[in-house]
Amino acid sequence: MLCKELYMTVYQKTQKEEKTMKRLIAFLLTLVMTVALFVVPGLAEESGSAFSEWNPEAPALKALIEYVEDVTNEASPNYIPPADRIATFDMDGTLMGELYPTYLEVMLLTERILKDPSYQPDEEMLEFGRMTRDHALDKSFPSDYDYQFSYHQAKAFAGMTLNEYADFITRFLVHEADGFEGMTYASAFYLPMVEVVEYLQDHGFKCFVVSGSDRFIVRTFIEGMLDIPYENIIGSDTALAARDQGDTDGIEYVFTGDDTLVRTDRLIIKDLKTNKVLQIAQEIGRQPVLSFGNSSGDVSMNNYALLNNRYRSAAFMLVADDEVRDYGNPAKHDELTEKWQGMGYQVISMRDDWKTIYGEEVKKTGEFHWLENYADDGQAVSTGSTGKEGSRGKKVYFAAPLFSQSEKDYNLLLTKVLEDHGYEVFLPQRDGYLAAELAGKTEDELTQLIFEKDFSEVMKADIVFMLLDGRVPDEGACVELGIAYANGKRCYGVKTDARSVEINMDLNPMITGCFIKLFKNFDGDKLVEELEQYLSENEL
Repeated sequence: MLCKELYMTVYQKTQKEEKTMKRLIAFLLTLVMTVALFVVPGLAEESGSAFSEWNPEAPALKALIEYVEDVTNEASPNYIPPADRIATFDMDGTLMGELYPTYLEVMLLTERILKDPSYQPDEEMLEFGRMTRDHALDKSFPSDYDYQFSYHQAKAFAGMTLNEYADFITRFLVHEADGFEGMTYASAFYLPMVEVVEYLQDHGFKCFVVSGSDRFIVRTFIEGMLDIPYENIIGSDTALAARDQGDTDGIEYVFTGDDTLVRTDRLIIKDLKTNKVLQIAQEIGRQPVLSFGNSSGDVSMNNYALLNNRYRSAAFMLVADDEVRDYGNPAKHDELTEKWQGMGYQVISMRDDWKTIYGEEVKKTGEFHWLENYADDGQAVSTGSTGKEGSRGKKVYFAAPLFSQSEKDYNLLLTKVLEDHGYEVFLPQRDGYLAAELAGKTEDELTQLIFEKDFSEVMKADIVFMLLDGRVPDEGACVELGIAYANGKRCYGVKTDARSVEINMDLNPMITGCFIKLFKNFDGDKLVEELEQYLSENEL
């Protein structure tokens, strides 16, 4: 989880600072309003001050405020005790975007199958990944896609520890959301709905997320953005097991201090439609009085809150009808509004009711890079394959100092070893810009061109192979290593220089911690032999 915290710190800092500032402003406003009570009667009744991201005249907002003020008023016949103030929220399309261009968990599985260098899918899994990629933009999935998806999701992530799974999710979340500028996946929350959650919590409601997505995806996504504890998150579930448990039943197996929990390939439940109701009853044990959703998958959850309730209750449906700031369909506004209102739900129009969706700084680009990002069809692992066969097509970025002839010669020697084993290597001294391409450029232009080229090649690579020789490792190579590690690349190191060891100053753990394996031998020729042997038996 340390990796997860490091990743999220950078990308959530802005959001957290904004939320802190909003809370400070809200506190100051509350203080002013409290003082003003003595001179301006009725000022404390302006509940709308909690909703800066909403249009104040939005019917759904007015209905929510009226409802909350009624059921939290001890003098009202509709008063609900705090213990029974339960509010449930769907996630995709209700609390966060789901149109960039598809659901978050679908993108995560596609990433795992088609781009994760640490995963070797079989042919059937690859076919599912390609099918998902090819049908995501127009949403022309087969009718049984939900069940197919859950089966493949469980299988693709089987064997991962919970921390490894969270780190995989986090590495994806820090990327810029496809189809938008100024927003990462980690920050793709509907800001008006964040205000709803915080408003309800301020009025004594316990908020639960009840999602069709995998429970652990939801936990990782929500963390740091909404103050909803892990135990208040319900989702689809895959069975867990102790790593060494094997086929032994949990009743018979004894968990020890050497054990860790891993995901298995067995789906327990897909948390959609009536399954949401069953999960709520089992895990919360109280009937919700408020429910928020956005699709037919949430109708049962909304009905559970709205119908046959001993308390006054309400249900809300979001309509994705904003095509200017998001990828909604305004043509469906009237149809869906009539449908949901006919079922007794309050309707939230993203187009009409919200001042912003993701924040004013976020812009819709109008184009997706989905097919481009996942254009590589991947390669299935085959039984009995050698390291050389399995490495075909894997791209390696060779990060190393290249400022002396001896450095360049050794870089070329190691590159040849990698290429002889089927890897496609980008070696900056050989594959970077030609001198003619840089002729006439200013120093600033040269710096920017080289940075952009090397950054681009690191991002294209599956693997980064770093030579650590020198009194200290090369600064540029260290930056490249950091970029690679933060983006989920597999990283390997090589060291033949004995100087740092001789003065009792070996490598910094922030460098060595990035490596899957560090090859270290102060005899350069013997190190080459060790690398040859390793590559003949293993894949990078």
